[in-house]
Amino acid sequence: MKFSAAAANTVYCSSPSCWAPGLDSAQDWYEWACGTKHRECTNDAPALEFTPPLFRRRLGQLCRMTVQVVHDALEQTGCGDIKQVFVSCRGDISREFAINKQLIQENSILPASFSLSVFNAPIALATIACGLKSGYSVIFPSKGNFASAFFAACAPVLCGHEQSVLFVYGDEVVPECYGSLCPQHNVALSFATVISAQTRPQYGSIPVAVDNTVPVQAELFLKSLIIHSFRGTA
Repeated sequence: MKFSAAAANTVYCSSPSCWAPGLDSAQDWYEWACGTKHRECTNDAPALEFTPPLFRRRLGQLCRMTVQVVHDALEQTGCGDIKQVFVSCRGDISREFAINKQLIQENSILPASFSLSVFNAPIALATIACGLKSGYSVIFPSKGNFASAFFAACAPVLCGHEQSVLFVYGDEVVPECYGSLCPQHNVALSFATVISAQTRPQYGSIPVAVDNTVPVQAELFLKSLIIHSFRGTA
């Protein structure tokens, strides 16, 4: 990935707010980015103690991770109520599987379960938890190509329609019942970063060229941001 403020079509990303099982500190994340520490393959999820128990009690791993990283990004950057772009390659796949199974076996779907399974549920819940009202977009990247989703998220910033957007990515662990269809590295991950048209030192701005050097895998993109951010503050 190219980090250059002089490159054409450059945006500035804030230091990312991240969540994954087994990584708790900034040093943990840096070691993961360097390849010396690994995420845990579990269904663990954030406790979301800043939300009411009734709000969080039904939420799965993806929704909880999304709410957490949005909350953390808002606190870390102080960006305020800006528009959000949510990206996921699988959505709430555990809940989707449970609903499909129920539909096949019982020929019915519970409304509450269905409402939490839709693709925009994670970011919608984050806006409720964090009091955001500017609106959001959701992107399902073609063939799991993270870069294409990142380009789409950058478009309103590059064309001048928005000064900043909150970019949010998340994917949860795929249930074991998917067998051979599970990804090779079946581990949960979520992060959020503010994408801006201009450098904003208070965000820990990282210049990113929006070109073919952007990785097609979300974790490679995040690793690059973390290493660049860590070295910039070291």
